[in-house]
Amino acid sequence: MVDKNGSAIGYVARNLLLSLFIVTTILFALSCYFVLRSTARNRFLSSTFSSKSFVDDLNLKKVVTRERDEHCSRCVKDGPLKVYMYNMDPEFHFGLLDWNKKGSSVWPDVKKYIPPYPGGLNLQHSIEYWLTLDLLASEYENAPREVAAKRVYNSTEADVIFVPFFSSLSYNRFSKVNPHQKISRNKDLQRKLVSFLTVQEEWKRSGGRDHVVLAHHPNSMLDARNKLFPAMFILSDFGRYPPTVANVEKDVIAPYKHVIKGYENDSSGFDSRPILLYFQGAIYRKDGGFVRQELFYLLQDEKDVHFSFGSVRNGGINKASQGMHNSKFCLNIAGDTPSSNRLFDAIASHCVPVIISDDIELPFEDVIDYSEFSVFVRTSDALKENFLVKLIRGISKEEWTRMWNRLQEVEKHYEFHFPSKPDDAVQMIWQAIARKVPSVKMRIHKSRRYSGSASETGKESRWSSLIPRSFW
Repeated sequence: MVDKNGSAIGYVARNLLLSLFIVTTILFALSCYFVLRSTARNRFLSSTFSSKSFVDDLNLKKVVTRERDEHCSRCVKDGPLKVYMYNMDPEFHFGLLDWNKKGSSVWPDVKKYIPPYPGGLNLQHSIEYWLTLDLLASEYENAPREVAAKRVYNSTEADVIFVPFFSSLSYNRFSKVNPHQKISRNKDLQRKLVSFLTVQEEWKRSGGRDHVVLAHHPNSMLDARNKLFPAMFILSDFGRYPPTVANVEKDVIAPYKHVIKGYENDSSGFDSRPILLYFQGAIYRKDGGFVRQELFYLLQDEKDVHFSFGSVRNGGINKASQGMHNSKFCLNIAGDTPSSNRLFDAIASHCVPVIISDDIELPFEDVIDYSEFSVFVRTSDALKENFLVKLIRGISKEEWTRMWNRLQEVEKHYEFHFPSKPDDAVQMIWQAIARKVPSVKMRIHKSRRYSGSASETGKESRWSSLIPRSFW
């Protein structure tokens, strides 16, 4: 009887297990079915809308390209950049222009008189002059213009601290040692600048990280740069700076002020510019500038290429203006440093730049796409026989015209004005500085992480009372 009952119970148990297995299998199969069905539906939807998304992306890119330069001021979302400027002695700024202060003010009244800046090649590195004037003008109430930077008088309210030292002018005019001097005036001013800055409360508060120091000429601030490197430098390139002192993450690249005459009311076109490729300037240069000499030998026999020595003397600037205005493409070749004013002369001439400088950093490249109006050629390719000319001749009239039109749209970003105008070079530099402010603040905050520690101060930190003595 027991065997019979046990046999019955075993039979029932086996049936229950079998039923449970079958139900589980069915549920698993159904779940797989619904998962696969959902995935297939998503793929169908993705493929259905992919072409639409692609078109939308193209349209968006066109809109961004068209509107980017019209609305560059949007880069500064919280109003003008707040700038505190040191009231430094005129010997650092307008005194270098032979301006003498009247009364107690160290600044000229720019509503009544603007000290003139020397012309010629001095102008190409004059950004310090334009930025300082713009700050002084920002003080005036009811100014009938938009401003990208506003001077404030409480340094704790400022986004950045502006150092008004005309370092490029100091180098250009006062770098030679006169017979009665032990050191040049330029070197003496740098020594005084370092002494002045490093005792200021503003410098101590941030370690100089929120200070803006202008050193646009590659040879300016040679003695002070290694002592002031925590600051944000405004430079033309990084050619003569080690990356520990200046780099693209910390500093700002600003444009040269073009020297040649701008091309106003330009009605020229592809067919009315007879010169294919234009270069006029110093051919024999040091460092990376060797490429100029090599290109001269490669291009000197090309009939529609102008490649010759030139300088500012004997009407050189007027000759260069005429030459660029009559050329389709203008060479911008590395010289002693990666950058050259010829790029900005070319932009002002609506002559499509051909950039041969592997290490160049370009102004405002985070908001401006230079490939839309420039041709970039690697140095190694440019030095191959017939490579450069073949490349340039292969650019169609339609493609050149597109770049030529774009040049006329972006040229305003490289023009310096006083008073500044919306999205001109002055305001674009301020906006570039403003985009660095978040990273500046982050570096300042990081520098304070252990500022209260015993290892930093040599004393017990403010948290030491909370730490068990066994951990000391």
